[in-house]
Amino acid sequence: MNSNLKNLKTELKLELQSILSYWMENTLDEKNGGFVGQIDYNNNTNDEAEKGSVLNARLLWTFSAAYKISKKQDHLDTAKRAFEYISEHFYDSEFGGVFWSLHSDGTPKDTKNQIYALAFVIYGLSEYYSVTEDNKSLHLAIALYNRIQKHSYDNEKGGYLEAFTRDWKPIDDLRLSEKDANEKKTMNTHLHIVEGYANLYKVWKDESLRKVIIELLETIEKYFINTETGHLRLFFDENWIEKKDVISYGHDIEAAWLLLQCAEIAGDGNLIERYKKYAVQIADVTKEGIDKDGGLWYEFDPETNELIAEKHWWPQSELMIGYFTAWQLTGKQEYLDIIFKNWDFTQKHIIDKKNGEWFWGIFSDYSTMKKDKAGFWKCPYHNGRACIELIHRIES
Repeated sequence: MNSNLKNLKTELKLELQSILSYWMENTLDEKNGGFVGQIDYNNNTNDEAEKGSVLNARLLWTFSAAYKISKKQDHLDTAKRAFEYISEHFYDSEFGGVFWSLHSDGTPKDTKNQIYALAFVIYGLSEYYSVTEDNKSLHLAIALYNRIQKHSYDNEKGGYLEAFTRDWKPIDDLRLSEKDANEKKTMNTHLHIVEGYANLYKVWKDESLRKVIIELLETIEKYFINTETGHLRLFFDENWIEKKDVISYGHDIEAAWLLLQCAEIAGDGNLIERYKKYAVQIADVTKEGIDKDGGLWYEFDPETNELIAEKHWWPQSELMIGYFTAWQLTGKQEYLDIIFKNWDFTQKHIIDKKNGEWFWGIFSDYSTMKKDKAGFWKCPYHNGRACIELIHRIES
């Protein structure tokens, strides 16, 4: 193992421990159970903030996956806390879905079924099952998988529809967040459905699930990957008519490695070979979004030729795994060099040396973005997973 990789692995192990410690020390909600909904950039806790299903599902995944490396009981205990809170509060036992958000006291707030959230709960539950063999978590994951297949899968045109009411009726506002287009089929949701399904397949070798994963990867290849440019298409209506949008560098490089991993889990040789090519192609075109300091810019709008000149925490995390994958596939040193430079940038500008965890991001003048340290969209999944993935890959 070369010394740079050895050093990187050591630093990532320390950083993973630091990230997990932050969440255990700062986010446990001792009053209402589970985890607090928000901590601001100055580390002030908002005890009254709503609690998001995505954050809680990602906490479940992160602490379960980290336990495989650390073997620390408090990491497993934190995963168990997340599992129990999700199954008791977020899971809708009446209609078999997942509440999008809860009030701080754990009662339902936004009761819509956002398929993205169900997919993340499956991802977390299956990871938890892999370390505990708790049958309740597996049965819940399978039940949610069946719900998505029953209600969200488009039998006529293929792909998955974004969102539904609590009782699985059509809904007007399909968006994940205010910045998203209100469209029925999105890259982001398809990416995370296949991620959740592939993780479920690792612990539940159901042949029909495997076929669904293969179909999903073929759908993503057909509609969401622009094979000419190497970028992802983000938004479509129900008839697969594309709605023009930005280039999201973080989503591009995340998809590059994650879709290949899903193809490998499904074990389809043809898909694996195609997604290996995409992994390298996407990594190569994502270079256009890397600044000279090694940081990855957030987004680019080709219509206005405008760069969204921010560097958020999560694209840096995904860059590391995406370029490590490209290096593994090609052996080209340039991909490793991109990682080392980006990690240097992240340590200097993104990691909060004083209070722990990572800042949301920085602007082009290196000033810190004054957004959540923990919250609806700020979680330990991207940065925690980058540490976990690279530790495993460097070791193997």
